[in-house]
Amino acid sequence: MELVVSDLAVERGGLVVLAGVSFRLAAGGALVLRGPNGVGKTTLLRTLAGLQPAVAGSVSVPPESLAYASHADGLKAVLTVTENLAFWAAVYGTGAGAVAGAMQRMNLAALAERRAANLSAGQKRRLGLARLLVTGRPIWVLDEPTVSLDAASVELFAWVLRAHLASGGAALIATHIDLGLPEAEVLELAPFRADGPALAVAGGFDDSFDGAFG
Repeated sequence: MELVVSDLAVERGGLVVLAGVSFRLAAGGALVLRGPNGVGKTTLLRTLAGLQPAVAGSVSVPPESLAYASHADGLKAVLTVTENLAFWAAVYGTGAGAVAGAMQRMNLAALAERRAANLSAGQKRRLGLARLLVTGRPIWVLDEPTVSLDAASVELFAWVLRAHLASGGAALIATHIDLGLPEAEVLELAPFRADGPALAVAGGFDDSFDGAFG
């Protein structure tokens, strides 16, 4: 299981924002994306998740191995915590056992019957991240996963993430938060920034649409 990105170029709103991005992410590995706001972190992650096409380059990854979690929690407000996770477990074919395990690991068991509409922002985020655990997919693509989490919940998610890596999973993460991953590599995106009118492309996508999960 390996994600290989070669000479990738991605665009936002009809303009190429990053070009020449290359890296490898193997089982058990974590790669943290860094760069100033607007550099193209979200655009890159959305492209890798298949939510928009690349302008150039290639992405090699085993079929159905990526799980993408964006800024949006992607919850159905009228459903309970259990029902939301059961929905995603049905989509990915992982079953009720995955739901119970995800609730336990993300400290959601006490909220099992509460509707998503009645959760706090931090609880919604924990539920959104718990969906990763019901996908059964080994490569997690994470866009600022700790948004809305308090310090205790950040540490909880960091523990879940470390367990995922220890079990042979991998993670590509856009974050400015220290998640306690000393083995993680860091990829600075600023050197791959593209600009100039020659890099304009037709029919571009816009990051104002933020896909919740892929």
